[in-house]
Amino acid sequence: MHISIITLFPEMFSGVFSASIVKRAIEKGKLDITFVNLRDFASDAYGSVDDHPYGGGTGMVLRVDVIDRALQHTRSLVKNSTQRAILMTPQGETYTQHKARQLSTVDHLIILCGHYEGVDERARALVDEEISIGDYVLTGGEIPAMVLTDSVARLLPDVLAKPDATINESFENNMLEYPHYTRPERYGKASVPAVLLSGNHKKIMKWREEKALERTQKRRPDLLLKARKDLA
Repeated sequence: MHISIITLFPEMFSGVFSASIVKRAIEKGKLDITFVNLRDFASDAYGSVDDHPYGGGTGMVLRVDVIDRALQHTRSLVKNSTQRAILMTPQGETYTQHKARQLSTVDHLIILCGHYEGVDERARALVDEEISIGDYVLTGGEIPAMVLTDSVARLLPDVLAKPDATINESFENNMLEYPHYTRPERYGKASVPAVLLSGNHKKIMKWREEKALERTQKRRPDLLLKARKDLA
């Protein structure tokens, strides 16, 4: 898989992508990441990528012509591939594990990081979809792009040491994950549930299913409602 990130601040990614799962995916040859500096596509000597909004208002807006040139260049980087261009914006569809799995099958994922007050409205027609990582506002799309990259990278084949490691995670099948325990067996007044020490895998599986349902009902009942709607 190839991920191209269009950003004004490529230096923000160096620490995050040089460790853990993303680093492992790159080292295994499962993932290539290219950074495209939006400022390289400015049309003046100052490298201007934004301007004041028509009609007045606070903040600056990223220019559609600059974005268009950057996207055209980025699309040409990977030939004969399935491509998906995404704008990271608070106005986009809320990101989910289901969406991460969909994106993990794309050959070339292009992530456009919004910034300042946003993008010229006409730029929205240049991407395939818009994604938000939550109902809050960040300074730019760089951190959301890191989130999306990490979530997709760990789903690529052979990246994780155990192939089935992602199957029972939170948000798979619209459920939160069951509780986990490890040594010490007793800590303070809290002990590991006896069923997990029993060696009875059938009982353990049943306990985990019950706890996952219990946790989801308590913390994220909206997920269960979504599951029922999906089945309807």
